[in-house]
Amino acid sequence: MFGARCLLRALRSCSSAPCPRHKPSARLSVRDALGARSTNGERVKVQGWIRSVRSQKEVLFLHINDGSSLESLQVVADSSFDSRELAFGSSVEVQGQLVKSPSKKQNVELKAEKIEIVGNCDTKDSGFVHIHTPIITSNDCEGAGELFQVEPSSKIKVPEENFFNVPAFLTVSGQLHLEVMSGAFTQVFTFGPTFRAENSQSRRHLAEFYMVEAEISFVESLQDLMRVMEGLFKTATMTVLSICPEDVELCHKFIAPGQKDKLEHMLKNNFLIISYTEAVEILKQASQNFTFTPEWGVDLQTEHEKYLVKHCGNIPVFVINYPLALKPFYMRDNEDGPQHTVAAVDLLVPGVGELFGGSLREERYHFLEQRLARLRLTEAYQWYLDLRRFGSVPHGGFGMGFERYLQCILGIDNIKDVIPFPRFTHSCVL
Repeated sequence: MFGARCLLRALRSCSSAPCPRHKPSARLSVRDALGARSTNGERVKVQGWIRSVRSQKEVLFLHINDGSSLESLQVVADSSFDSRELAFGSSVEVQGQLVKSPSKKQNVELKAEKIEIVGNCDTKDSGFVHIHTPIITSNDCEGAGELFQVEPSSKIKVPEENFFNVPAFLTVSGQLHLEVMSGAFTQVFTFGPTFRAENSQSRRHLAEFYMVEAEISFVESLQDLMRVMEGLFKTATMTVLSICPEDVELCHKFIAPGQKDKLEHMLKNNFLIISYTEAVEILKQASQNFTFTPEWGVDLQTEHEKYLVKHCGNIPVFVINYPLALKPFYMRDNEDGPQHTVAAVDLLVPGVGELFGGSLREERYHFLEQRLARLRLTEAYQWYLDLRRFGSVPHGGFGMGFERYLQCILGIDNIKDVIPFPRFTHSCVL
């Protein structure tokens, strides 16, 4: 899933036979091809990514998409075109005739005369190693104190005993454990449950939810990190649309009419980037009256996040460089002034607000040592500080809430409706 960007290689043609000379093919997007009214064999050229491959004895079927439409275009080719390089995720350029499809599932299809592979994609070698981070931990990664403490039920009888000899909690994030493992495997990720003891019954908060988290060594800029985040969102979404289109269409039809067009808009546009300082200025100049007055140095609220996304044309927007005082100790100091910020990034999406949160990590020993000392956390995080003493490298990472992601792509308003057994304040049924 983290193979968001496949390596581009030399152009390769899947056709060894010379093509007859025709007039130049008209270049069409997948959306335009699907909506073409004329299907009298017009020669066209379509570029995109392969979403599925089906090979039969004498014919090859490909479905390709370029992000301009939620639906993919079916390409029909002779079996001689078949190649190991024609795989899910590979980028291709297909030239051929746009004809009426005999299938009831689509109006048109592209009869391929030439297929060129623009970039191979080995989805089995994305470079990320899956790490199973612990659910029980002694760390408070977020530093907010919203933790569920773990104790044996028998402790009622022997209160002076501590099962782990230290206080233990349900994890709020696997990030710190991933940082350890990224020192060995460079690119790592985890996908599992996380827990927050927030006294909230809002439409976007749960006490137990799933997170996709990644940590990448040798990342030196937020731009590099944001490319991976945007790639993950788009690749994951296109994969969902390819594998289970009926499920997505059901939600869009009966629960969130109009969501299909909104999702297409997100996929075909590059995500925007603004600084926290710019975001606050935008909010201050807004004609809308907010419940929480926007001020520099104060965290953005959900109402602020949703307004910023609308202000940016309902395109997902990265907000970067937050005040140091708002963020946990592990985020890299930007050494700027007088407004002291850290290299943090949140991705805000339509209808939800914050979906991703990430940062460059503070890899410099003395900076981290001083910050831990100011927060009186040196003893608790000495092991984390020691990581900077032995071969530390610039690195960064992020987390994406899975249930919020489902809200975003399906158009579900309440987060409790995208998980079978929601846990929240005063509710733990079954």
